Amino acid sequence: MPANKQNREDLELIREAAEGAGRIALSYFKQAPQIWMKTGNSPVTEADLAADKYLKDMLLTARPDYGWISEETLDERVASPRQRFFVVDPIDGTRAFIEGQDVWCVSVAVIENGRPVAGVLDCPAREEIFTALPGFGAVQNGSAIRVQAENQPFKVAGPGAFLKRLPERFLASIEHTPYVASLAYRIAMVARGDIAGTFVRPNSHDWDLAAADLILSEAGGNVLTADGKPLTYGLRNTSTGDYRHEALVAASGLLMDNMLAVVAETAFG
Repeated sequence: MPANKQNREDLELIREAAEGAGRIALSYFKQAPQIWMKTGNSPVTEADLAADKYLKDMLLTARPDYGWISEETLDERVASPRQRFFVVDPIDGTRAFIEGQDVWCVSVAVIENGRPVAGVLDCPAREEIFTALPGFGAVQNGSAIRVQAENQPFKVAGPGAFLKRLPERFLASIEHTPYVASLAYRIAMVARGDIAGTFVRPNSHDWDLAAADLILSEAGGNVLTADGKPLTYGLRNTSTGDYRHEALVAASGLLMDNMLAVVAETAFG
């Protein structure tokens, strides 16, 4: 099957799956779901687990030859090289979900050769859904989205220590935006031009990033490493053994260059 046709069919599949998982998660929202603490003091709720089970059952039934990477469950099938795989976060922004904030989303991507080829963020509490395919742009609720034009003031999210390291010509025109618990949603905010960029702290994971990465790249921006390279998904971190990354930048244009310089100085300085 031609790649573009496969990508389109996969996008329809993961969109349907993300919407279903979103409805499941929404049924627990503000209903005091049961909560457990995972290693690293990270919370997981019964909503996360229910949405993850739905996604895994639906997606691997439809694509049994695809691999599976999720924040909540392992792929217990016999290990073998897989050309394509799903990267899933059933609720990105679990802390916001627990606190009754509406900024959380279901994140689903399909990866081939280390890069996303279909991506969906479903944000049911906000009635927003973002989708993207390589070469076809990024869309929110049926309308194309685009990164912010290079006009001031720049709204930038991220740790204050990073923001203070930006060149003075930017400092005068920077507005520090309120913290958004969902990293995927924060990157989507860059994609639709709500903010110009965000620093990403070390230790984000594939499932936090994959779908949002494609959405931003199709909207005119990028998620890049400290040395200015795109992310490769499905590679285990040699230090931690899991799918986590060092500090990153999500932005575009001249601001991206200056934000990368800050992260590079922090990482390599």
